[in-house]
Amino acid sequence: MTVVACLGGGQLGRMLALAGIPLGLQFRFLDPSAEACAGEVGALLVGSFDDEELLDRLADGAAVVTYEFENVSVAAAQRVGAVPGSRALEEGQDRLREKELFKRLGIPTARFGSLEETGLPAIVKSRRLGYDGKGQRVARSAEPLAEDELAEELVSFARELSLIAVRGRDGEVAFYPLAENVHRDGILQVSRAPAAAGADDVAQGYGRRLLEELDYVGVLALELFEVDGELLANEFAPRVHNSGHWTIDGAVTSQFENHLRAILGWPLGSTAVVAPSAMVNLVGSIPAIEQLLALSGAHVHLYGKEPRPGRKVGHVTFVGASEETVAEAVRLATS
Repeated sequence: MTVVACLGGGQLGRMLALAGIPLGLQFRFLDPSAEACAGEVGALLVGSFDDEELLDRLADGAAVVTYEFENVSVAAAQRVGAVPGSRALEEGQDRLREKELFKRLGIPTARFGSLEETGLPAIVKSRRLGYDGKGQRVARSAEPLAEDELAEELVSFARELSLIAVRGRDGEVAFYPLAENVHRDGILQVSRAPAAAGADDVAQGYGRRLLEELDYVGVLALELFEVDGELLANEFAPRVHNSGHWTIDGAVTSQFENHLRAILGWPLGSTAVVAPSAMVNLVGSIPAIEQLLALSGAHVHLYGKEPRPGRKVGHVTFVGASEETVAEAVRLATS
């Protein structure tokens, strides 16, 4: 059996395993929590990501080691030879380095730096460890920034988009169509794909520059704002991504299977769309399963996590469904 090891045992690791088990793969995870939900689909090592003995046990006998979230330490990723490589973590973990990378590659982004450089109002973000709206605030007057903070121009965007890209070990690149995303309280609520009039060619050009600059292998997500018809890069995630969950049911090959194909050196699968799709996140609580399954065409994915405020506990995908059905799913998920 081919073993894939993963730093992190959350829902992304769980979905990687669910995609890989039918391909004959086995999975091993390292996570600080004994309740990590990926433990239901693979062996779970419990402990710190900085525990060298556990890292060595994780990697022992594995065909490849990957990670399911970007706040793994660079040293840990380097010790186990993780794929994607640690360069992507180094750039993606620090918002300033990330913005400077965009600028260097000619990928448009909002102004960033000090409040004098961005103008007011501005978004002030922690340079590290921010996700799902955490670690950020709006500044409406001049104020000193902490050493670990970065200001970004507050742009008035028409919509938020994301590109899911994948690059194989041989340099083969493939893209899923752009998804249009709606957030609530800083957390993704709904993704719809393909996005209408999505400027995919422009986004894919940006994605290709990132993949090639980082010598990247695996799935990468690029989050974008559409501002006056132009795409501005917000941030990238060096991993499978929430806005790509629709691909499990709505694409020929899911982002999870393609990540595994890429890091193992296997041929990439087709990223073609089966039909227009929408994904609704379940955050904080889970509606009655009977209500979800009563929705026409619902594909329910629960993560085996205990509900609590702000926690992603599942999602529902609709392939070719009506907007009324999606709206009802959102109502159930937020009521």
